[in-house]
Amino acid sequence: MIRIVIADDHTIMREGLKRILEGADDIEVVGEAVDGFEALAQVRKGGFDLLMLDLSMPGRSGVELIRQIKDEVPKLPILILTMHEEEQYAVRAIRAGARGYLTKESAGTQLVSAIRKVASGRPYISLEVAEQLAMDAMPSNEDLPHKQLSDREFEVFSLLVGGKSITEIAELLHLSVKTVSTHKTRILHKMGMPSLADLVQYAVAHRLLTPFKM
Repeated sequence: MIRIVIADDHTIMREGLKRILEGADDIEVVGEAVDGFEALAQVRKGGFDLLMLDLSMPGRSGVELIRQIKDEVPKLPILILTMHEEEQYAVRAIRAGARGYLTKESAGTQLVSAIRKVASGRPYISLEVAEQLAMDAMPSNEDLPHKQLSDREFEVFSLLVGGKSITEIAELLHLSVKTVSTHKTRILHKMGMPSLADLVQYAVAHRLLTPFKM
């Protein structure tokens, strides 16, 4: 039996995931978390085999949360289930310690197989993510400006070039408007670009721009 904890701040999403898993005799949902703090509490309590984690939740979340969980419980398999389709998000999550990455749009058809694969110790990633991991390992890519961004900065960068306002980003990432504005300033400085328009042009040129569905 694969015992899992679902960490997602949307009740409807958690209920929907549990319905999908009802038909799997070898999978049991033994706990839930609605934010990063509850996810950490579940991890510290233990008693389960796999954590299904949303990237954007209140409190500590995203790649930062993955790293903290792996620091505390290195062997716990983490399957990311998110609305972010960008391969760059998946690459950063995998590098932080996640074993699998699945978009919520794919959950209906791939969730059970993803859980079984990740729980067995094998990775679950798409071909596109695997290719991105390989490309990022090439020396020629190390000097690209967006590679200098922290994980949180890259998250804000992706939302900015995707058309989200600072206020919208603050709501999505559960941050203050001031914090998001600071991130924007640092992103422009690190990437050596004077304006948001330049960031968008860069994102288009490097195929980092895809529509957000949040």
